Amino acid sequence: MTALPPRQAFPQGFLFGAATSSYQIEGHGFGGAGPTHWDTFAATPGNVKGAETGARACDHYHRWAEDLDLVAAAGFESYRFSTSWARVLPEGRGAVNPEGLDFYDRLVDGMLERGLKPALTLYHWELPAALSDLGGWRNRDVAQWFGDFTRIIAQRLGDRLWSVAPINEPWCVGWLSHFLGLHAPGLRDIRATARAMHHLCLAHGTAIGVLRAEGVSNLGAVCNFEHALPAEDSPECHLATRRYDAIFNRFFIEAMFQGRYPEEVLEGFSPHLPKGWEQDFPTITAPLDWFGINYYTAKRIGPAAGPWPGTAELPGPLPKTALGWEICPEGLSHLLIRLQRDYTGATPLYITENGMAAEDRLRDGHCLDADRIAYLAAHLQACRAAIAAGVPLAGYYAWSLLDNYEWAEGYSGRFGLVHVDFESLQRTPKASYHAIKKALER
Repeated sequence: MTALPPRQAFPQGFLFGAATSSYQIEGHGFGGAGPTHWDTFAATPGNVKGAETGARACDHYHRWAEDLDLVAAAGFESYRFSTSWARVLPEGRGAVNPEGLDFYDRLVDGMLERGLKPALTLYHWELPAALSDLGGWRNRDVAQWFGDFTRIIAQRLGDRLWSVAPINEPWCVGWLSHFLGLHAPGLRDIRATARAMHHLCLAHGTAIGVLRAEGVSNLGAVCNFEHALPAEDSPECHLATRRYDAIFNRFFIEAMFQGRYPEEVLEGFSPHLPKGWEQDFPTITAPLDWFGINYYTAKRIGPAAGPWPGTAELPGPLPKTALGWEICPEGLSHLLIRLQRDYTGATPLYITENGMAAEDRLRDGHCLDADRIAYLAAHLQACRAAIAAGVPLAGYYAWSLLDNYEWAEGYSGRFGLVHVDFESLQRTPKASYHAIKKALER
């Protein structure tokens, strides 16, 4: 069986952690949380496998202590989690739900009691339904609403947080959800997309400003990236790949670090961006203390007929995960070197998510996920290669601690280091969990 590189193979102080998100594990039907656009998206036929929702999920709301024990027992130093906007503010603004804030208070204290560094992401996709009714991310006011939510969290938890990032994977919140229609709110509209993606940038910068004003430190951003490759060595494929790369990989990091949007994206977005959008870059480019990279896969890109962007995803030759994602660890080292060279410079980088979906099953009380161990080992070696090339990579978070609600995939596509029986909610550490525990021994 493949062995993971040991802790000693990484620089001193390199941080290892596990990651989750609120709606995917907590159980949104508990604790006075308000409805979200994910609840209504899932209630619409055809959007989510089995019409499954996050109402119970992994019941982390009640089982958080058991789950934090698993994080600590594996040898991780940090736990990346998120707050649910609708749990704290059931209407998205206005009255606070004390039970929701109390839950996150207990959760953060529980991390500290176990010696874990709390790494908070403020928003991981569960927009309150009341704000969705007002246009959600299409409405410029969302940046201020998000700033108000940020202030509430900062004032309650900020003194105990190790790090904070405003928004997880803004590409998914913007493009995947408003252009491709595959996540809530399920739109397929270029004008909605252009505005949502700009307002996500504005909300990010607004939140960073609020956090700084409230005295919270160690602030960053978390964006997802794919290694984009032309399906063929032709001018048409290279052009389509550059356009795909600009949308997926460059849009948000270029906004945050360079105060601009890629020309390849403006070709499609220019008629649809809100008036005066250029004036928001002083807010969007608020300085960051670190930058987080979520990486899973590579994509093979070719041209497609029809309107902008004219790109198509084509099958690649490498092995695939249970969700059909190509396994391409060398893409991670390539991206780390590229992002540091072109954008982030000396800013510390973290892998904030990395993992794979598999059809994991318990047999005699065990889950032997050798494919996941091989995946993690290869990607950790890719991290080592980037470090050797001079990239200031400071840590790695595995996605995910638990099998959980995988959005439009429902409860299929298990990413966890810990198997969850979604009927009994029994937690069973997989072979990958034990492999990480062994690798992290001091």
